[in-house]
Amino acid sequence: MSFTIQNALIPVDRGYETADVQVADNCISAIAQNHPPLNSPPYQREDRGGGTIIDGKNKLLLPGFVNAHTHSSEMWQRGIIPPLPLELWLAELYDFTPLDPEQVYLSALGTAVETLLSGGTSVVDHLVLIPGQELETIAAAVRAYQEIGIRAFIGPLIQDESLTAGMPAGDGAMEHAAYIRSTKATLELMEAAIKQFHNPEKGVNILLAPTGIQLCSDALFEGCIDLGDRYNLCLHAHLLETSAQKQLAHEKYGCSAVEHLQKIGFLTPRTSLAHCVWLEDSDIAILAETKSTVVHNPLSNLRLGSGIAPILKYRQAGVNVSFGCDGAASNDSQDLLEAIKMGSILHNITDLDYRHWITPRESVEMASLGGAKGLNLADEMGSLTVGKKADFVLYDLTSLSLLPRTDPIGLLILGRPTNAVDSVWVNGKQIVAEGKVKTIDVDDLRRQLFDRSEWSSQRQSPMVGEIEAHYRQVMKLSLGG
Repeated sequence: MSFTIQNALIPVDRGYETADVQVADNCISAIAQNHPPLNSPPYQREDRGGGTIIDGKNKLLLPGFVNAHTHSSEMWQRGIIPPLPLELWLAELYDFTPLDPEQVYLSALGTAVETLLSGGTSVVDHLVLIPGQELETIAAAVRAYQEIGIRAFIGPLIQDESLTAGMPAGDGAMEHAAYIRSTKATLELMEAAIKQFHNPEKGVNILLAPTGIQLCSDALFEGCIDLGDRYNLCLHAHLLETSAQKQLAHEKYGCSAVEHLQKIGFLTPRTSLAHCVWLEDSDIAILAETKSTVVHNPLSNLRLGSGIAPILKYRQAGVNVSFGCDGAASNDSQDLLEAIKMGSILHNITDLDYRHWITPRESVEMASLGGAKGLNLADEMGSLTVGKKADFVLYDLTSLSLLPRTDPIGLLILGRPTNAVDSVWVNGKQIVAEGKVKTIDVDDLRRQLFDRSEWSSQRQSPMVGEIEAHYRQVMKLSLGG
């Protein structure tokens, strides 16, 4: 399939130019600037060579963004979990997750729709697995992402320690139940998932994704490293999202979590790490040295009170940074443009030197090329470059939220764009046209999400009640009311 987007506005070094972008064999085959405008009024027509011509006039063409960290199945609990720190929030989440594969399928579709309509063409889904139905869980997400056509990177969320092991012991001690699955069985499950589902040519990639140092043994990390090396796959994990995790790391390892992960070989150019809020300068130097990627999830970090990641320090040290929405129960949205805006301007208060602040164009590069680098795909996607995959987005610059006319990228990143995405292509296939997802019935998805849920506001989590006192003690919070 071939097509040409004519007269789209594209960013260049010193501003913007109109250009024709031609696609052939799912890749950008040519970019020619200042071609004459289309004379025919229709939105698209066939040219004499059989390829489609698309009118890009008054539209901004950008590479697709990467939603570089989320948990799609959390959609079923968005808006309901009260203000809690991560360790207690997780207990609340785990107490109310009686998911089935069909719910996983629907929430993956919902995650993809929201990502596409906010400029994303790829999603990294740190997928929560249903106990006893792990492969069925992955299959449900794969089915959803292939049906809608988004580029998917599925990292089945794995651990080999129970939830209470994720809290520091402090001066006390807690009994930790054995995890439901052995380390060996978990690694065997991951290899089965790789063999069954990893298919980049069809838009589905499997990542090795231990949840993090707080719930994973070294044996699990090392097994993931081995599988990643054998199958040339990327690694993904949470890292030092909370101050409690920083304290736990020193209890477990006698050094920082970053130092330990470097010792065991987990930090590589194929590794992306979500959050990275509580790192020291020496840790940042290690991330730069190992060429690991940090995924910035500003909204969930604020929602859970985790802190503000030192993103400006990462950038100054040369660490690659991308953006993620995180799960829809800790954000509680999959609006990638919102996450990019917050993740950019939030840091204007962390460094008084405004020359370090993130510009809108830098935000776009972080969200697109930064996301691609974190997936070891910078040579294939992430920029409007001849030879790269045709993963890009047309934004309607006549949208009310992008007017009046000033700097298009400034309006997109610093504003609050609504209904701004006109068209989306992934691997050369058009997924969104005139602001509507073409590949699935979104109205049917809305009905199913509505019918399978109910209004709720009050619920009590037994596990939060069991562990809250210990959490408050180790975090030196008052035990009173």
